[in-house]
Amino acid sequence: MLNLVLFGPPGAGKGTQSEKLIQQYNLIHLSTGDLLRSQIAAGTELGLQAKQLMDQGLLVPDEVVIGMIDFKLQESQSSPASATNYVGGFIFDGFPRTVPQAQALDQLLARYGTQITTMVALVVDDEELIRRLLKRGETSGRPDDQNEVLIRRRVTEYNDKTKPVADYYAQQGKYVAIDGIGDIETIFEAICGTILKANVGAK
Repeated sequence: MLNLVLFGPPGAGKGTQSEKLIQQYNLIHLSTGDLLRSQIAAGTELGLQAKQLMDQGLLVPDEVVIGMIDFKLQESQSSPASATNYVGGFIFDGFPRTVPQAQALDQLLARYGTQITTMVALVVDDEELIRRLLKRGETSGRPDDQNEVLIRRRVTEYNDKTKPVADYYAQQGKYVAIDGIGDIETIFEAICGTILKANVGAK
């Protein structure tokens, strides 16, 4: 099973590459934002817990998010296998953001007899990110894509908070940096090459 952590600051191209990787490897996209919304909409116990906290302006604790990921893993394993619903693995987007989250994810996956295969980080310099996000803001309608001060703050926060997570995976020999500037297909091929090496190394 391929379990991929896709990292990258806002504007690095994670969304574009995620879509291509999901199609290529039959991956289930695990985005914490999507998980929260779907659990809240379904009215599950975890969803109700999350909504109560979010309504108070509080952060959803790690154990609730891990619980939602656990639910998704259970759901994928309980579905009957067939050519049409074959799951090749998972792509984690926006999670883990901290070392404790990475450790909790490792423990959860171990319970299912699997682990993170590799962590791919799309590397783009700050000025290029700012240029991309301002350009995206012309059509996205998102206020935080239209204000350069807010954009710089988001990029700085990403750089500060995610470096320890990158170091955590680097210590496991699972961190790979990919140049996020260039042709979409070239970047995708580089990621696929990284996945191939990681899978061969894991056997």
